Amino acid sequence: MAIANTAKPVSTLTTASRTNYGAMAMVTTLFFMWGFLTSLNDILIPHLKAIFDLNFAEVLLVQFTFFSGYVVFAFPAGKLVERIGYQKTMVTGLLIMALGAFLFVPAASAPSFPFFLTALIILAAGITALQVSANPYVSVLGPPETASSRLNLTQAFNSLGTTIAPNFGSLLILSSAPLAIEEIHRLAPDALHAYRLHEAATVKVPYIGLALALIALAVVIALFRLPKIAEEQVSPTDLRKAGSIWKRKHLVLGAVGIFLYVGAEVAIGSFLVNYFVLPDIGAMTVKAAGLYLSLYWMCAMIGRFVGSAVLQKIRTGPLLGATAIAACLLVSTSMLSHGRIAVWTIILVGLFNSVMFPSIFTLGIAELGPLTGEGSGLLIAAIVGGAIIPELEGLLADAIGIHYAFILPALCYIYIAFYGFRGSKPAIVRA
Repeated sequence: MAIANTAKPVSTLTTASRTNYGAMAMVTTLFFMWGFLTSLNDILIPHLKAIFDLNFAEVLLVQFTFFSGYVVFAFPAGKLVERIGYQKTMVTGLLIMALGAFLFVPAASAPSFPFFLTALIILAAGITALQVSANPYVSVLGPPETASSRLNLTQAFNSLGTTIAPNFGSLLILSSAPLAIEEIHRLAPDALHAYRLHEAATVKVPYIGLALALIALAVVIALFRLPKIAEEQVSPTDLRKAGSIWKRKHLVLGAVGIFLYVGAEVAIGSFLVNYFVLPDIGAMTVKAAGLYLSLYWMCAMIGRFVGSAVLQKIRTGPLLGATAIAACLLVSTSMLSHGRIAVWTIILVGLFNSVMFPSIFTLGIAELGPLTGEGSGLLIAAIVGGAIIPELEGLLADAIGIHYAFILPALCYIYIAFYGFRGSKPAIVRA
């Protein structure tokens, strides 16, 4: 939704009486693309850690930089929607993403870790534009009572992207076995630079291919006739009567929920490759661990397809609470075990993560009326949790090890359970 501008009359989208499946199918391709590129960060993290000899707190700057883009660009993206509309914002987002993907080539040629971070934040700017335009657009392409179901369905294809990406990245980016840290430290400066150039070069072909695919998709979206959802004019008087978004308790608590959910999901995904290679956990090679990472995202994909059907029958809040409790128990089990049990319980967390984002999003914007635009922008900005929580887990992992650092996402799921059962209920707001 567009971010409301109280200086003049604004418009808010009204929901369609029937779901427009053609438009949903086209917009769903965007969910796939940003899921694919976001999940590739989980492959970049162990790759860049080995190339530049970084600790966990340092290499988690990948996620910190990427997800900080949401809080930086969410509200400007909302203004862009107001100015040029949803479809043109989607096209603009895809072209910005293509620019970010192309910048991986000079970053690898340097090779420079700060340059990689620069490319990532530009990529994030484009993805933020897609999120701000596509999420609320899907929510109004049909009846409001099935909005959670529609978002779960589109998010399932987002998870299809996150499932495929680790396999893609493992085969093309993690194709060679990196040197051990001790071996890297023994290299002469010239040999070290040559090694980094060789290893960093593996990102060039994949990201050039992705940039070209993004440009092609931008052309297709630009030419496709997406329906214009009817708009209702909202005057400044209506906005004043509606009050402040900060008085909508279920929205504010929902923003905290989005912050913690995205943070927990990204933190787990960011560490899985390094977790699975531990001798007492999976004892895998880096390449094999990357392939197992795709199972985590595959579980999320399966869960979203199932969740899309289940949410037609079960209320969103209780389902969210139950899945959060299940996720917390699985993370705790992985922390307290080793070997196959530790591997498969953490992978299965993805199954219960599946319905959380679309459920929190639709619960958060419920009954906001003319404030729906501002509320949507706040929820998208809260995705910055994907920057903060993984960085905190990186600090914990450096201090106490990856195994026990998973206590942080476990605590996040406890809050999400509270939000599903209690915090998501809209309260009466008095003017």
